[in-house]
Amino acid sequence: MSDDQRDDPQAAGEQRDAARHLLMNPITTAERDPAMLRLIRRHEAAVDRWFTQRLGYRLHVDTDTARLYKSTYVPERRPLLATWSTTRPLRQLEYTMLALLCACTAAGPAVVSLRDLVDEVRSAAAEAGVDLAGDTAERRALVAALRWMIEQGLASELHEQVERYSTDETADAVLRMRPDRIALVPLPTLGDLDFEASAAGSSRGEIPVRQWLRARLVEDPVLYRDDCSDEEWGELRRRLGEESAWLDEMFGVTLESRAEGIAAIDGLGRLSDQRFPTSGTTGHAALLLIERLVAQRVDRSQPVWSQTEVIEIVSDLAERNATVWANDKIEAPPKLAAEVADLLVDLRLARRSDDHDCWLTLLPAAARFFVDPDLVTGVQERLL
Repeated sequence: MSDDQRDDPQAAGEQRDAARHLLMNPITTAERDPAMLRLIRRHEAAVDRWFTQRLGYRLHVDTDTARLYKSTYVPERRPLLATWSTTRPLRQLEYTMLALLCACTAAGPAVVSLRDLVDEVRSAAAEAGVDLAGDTAERRALVAALRWMIEQGLASELHEQVERYSTDETADAVLRMRPDRIALVPLPTLGDLDFEASAAGSSRGEIPVRQWLRARLVEDPVLYRDDCSDEEWGELRRRLGEESAWLDEMFGVTLESRAEGIAAIDGLGRLSDQRFPTSGTTGHAALLLIERLVAQRVDRSQPVWSQTEVIEIVSDLAERNATVWANDKIEAPPKLAAEVADLLVDLRLARRSDDHDCWLTLLPAAARFFVDPDLVTGVQERLL
């Protein structure tokens, strides 16, 4: 227990709330989360010490902004999300536009017209060797990138709205930019190729082993034994009690350990941008597919299914749930199967390959979602 926690009985809970929020919202602003920013500023020293010493992250806090730099480990398949209509990942062209916007606004000005900003983006693209067609798709991508910046507090609309530009290339608007915040968006080591290779992959490079393992536990749904070297796995198992206590203090999570891997379980179910089980056709189909695959696992030497087998199962599930699933999903089983597979891969419940004969491999954590009480124990032992 820290001195702050001894002097203030509420400090421990407030520090945990601040750490949980920053983990899910690496950019926090006074406009969007005034109460949380005050909490982060109140406990800046303690929370910064947690992140720096235990995870190798870095916390920047000023009067109206907090930015958590997660430079120890960058999870795969963790895209930026567009959340203004339906939640979806940003597309490749939108990422390109976002990068160009950040490049041409990080140094100012504070107020700019949309037309001038478009000219700046085109100049930045030419300088970077990026070919822009100037068509409707690019205008929509630019608007999506701007809307993401507005949502994150990096910009705001002063006059008119940028949305009109997506369908009218003559439309204009006036934006207030926050160059100070925009400069905080990229990781400080973004241009370091060695950093990118280690942080974005399974190799930890020069990162201290315990920080890397903790970051994997915090950022990934499951850390499997195969994700680690013998040395790394041994270190984690030896210090599991200490690691569990630290992660509980910081985030209120519990480590669930088995021979095949370790998962950090959040009892509140909020430390994830993809909740599961979840509603909707894809989420329901994923849960039912797990049930089918785990049941079939009893008769297989390996938990591997071909693409054709998965599509057939999804097609049968679609027929059985035709009255409750979305029509466009029911009418396209291959597309639905691909969406389900994507979801399971994102959650680290399955692994997918380019080999259509060995397309989907069910991973051990999937057995947590098998709901048959009469079979789950025996099947889980076989699956694990």
